[in-house]
Amino acid sequence: MTSARAHNYHVHSAYYRLLLVDGLVFVGAFYLAAFLYFLPEPGGLHGHLSGVPVRAIIFALASVGSLMAMGLYQPRMREGTSGILLRTTGAFTIVLITMSLIFYLFPELYLWRGIFLYTTAVAFVFSLITRSIFIRLVNLGQLKTQILVYGSGEAANAIITSMRRKADRQGFSIVGFVHTEGEEVRIPSDHLLELNLPLPEFVAKHNIAQIVVAVSDKRTQTPVNELVQCRMNGVEIIGLVNFFQQQAGKILVDFITPGWLIYSAGFKSGDKSRLRKRSFDIVTSFFLVMLTWPIMLLTVFAIWLEDGFRAPIVFRQNRVGLHGKVFQVLKFRSMTVDAEGDGKARWATSNDSRITRVGRFIRKVRIDELPQIINVLAGDMAFIGPRPERPEFVHELAEEIPFYDVRHSVKPGITGWAQLCYPYGATTEDSKQKLQFDLYYVKNHNLFLDFMILLTTVEVILFGKGAR
Repeated sequence: MTSARAHNYHVHSAYYRLLLVDGLVFVGAFYLAAFLYFLPEPGGLHGHLSGVPVRAIIFALASVGSLMAMGLYQPRMREGTSGILLRTTGAFTIVLITMSLIFYLFPELYLWRGIFLYTTAVAFVFSLITRSIFIRLVNLGQLKTQILVYGSGEAANAIITSMRRKADRQGFSIVGFVHTEGEEVRIPSDHLLELNLPLPEFVAKHNIAQIVVAVSDKRTQTPVNELVQCRMNGVEIIGLVNFFQQQAGKILVDFITPGWLIYSAGFKSGDKSRLRKRSFDIVTSFFLVMLTWPIMLLTVFAIWLEDGFRAPIVFRQNRVGLHGKVFQVLKFRSMTVDAEGDGKARWATSNDSRITRVGRFIRKVRIDELPQIINVLAGDMAFIGPRPERPEFVHELAEEIPFYDVRHSVKPGITGWAQLCYPYGATTEDSKQKLQFDLYYVKNHNLFLDFMILLTTVEVILFGKGAR
């Protein structure tokens, strides 16, 4: 399963097709529901069909968006049947709320309650059926993209160590690793291949669609002429860094160079792009305020109830923003007042004793982040971007992790790609792993990617992923 690019966002092509199929199925569900509803009185069907197309398209868009928000187009989703059922149920609950709001705002689109419930029920059942068929098809070996890795050293081993689980290799299969002279072998022997044919013939015989060139030492000899012939035969040739960018949505900091950053496509930030992003931030922030002000008010009372009316509600802390500028981030206080009474900066850890009872809940569902809307409106933060870190940690991490400061070339965000793809990090290694996702965002960010992250954030909030 190769990936397609949608406005710099790498979408696994099989899931892209599933999204299109779902859209068509949901439009069809609208017509089928109307037929079933008017089955006892067929005379009313003809008059109803004239208003179906627009409503069906809106319903399909709302349904696909809700499934996306529940993470049901994520290839690395590891839930079983019960998890998919739960997420699908949550998605169609969002559909019911969204469509009810649309009917309220646009009365001309109003749909009879009976037909609407029929439509939602039919779409729900069809969604489960198509997803069940899709999962079976994509897991069949003959339908997976066959990949050959040219390399056997540390770079090639990164594929094995980073993609150990079945969900990490959804839709593609690695035929094997080709040993290269001069490299220390880091690949298990059962993964190594002995080519008994010239590379182009071997590739053709095994229906290989992609060759990943993963050599640790650039001085290692690669069969350039054979790779060119494979490319001319329609086989995709890709480097290790770009392979991870496509399949995992991250950029491996251990295998990029300053030259790669200079010449690689992306990293665009012009005046028009900044204006679009700023407009997106302001509109989204005002919408979120209108949606969550009752929740924020309840949070204020909950903190007061636990710690007393004299206890501070909002917590201020220095963070590093765009181009290294330090600003004060605002959050609902989730720790005890004297959490860092000795003045030493500490990572938050799992089951941290400094976290209050209210704090544990609001961290779990991300309510503690809501005051950062003020930071967004003030221009210190964006709605979507890398997580802002404390100056003490930034100084330490920049010395230990290559290219760490690149993440400061965009504004930090309330939510972001790394927050969605990697759990909360409390070590230098965690920060390194999150940086790889941050670099992907910095390289590819645009409004489409921001919108995708915003949708997927709903999944994080509802399922409490990555919170501490």
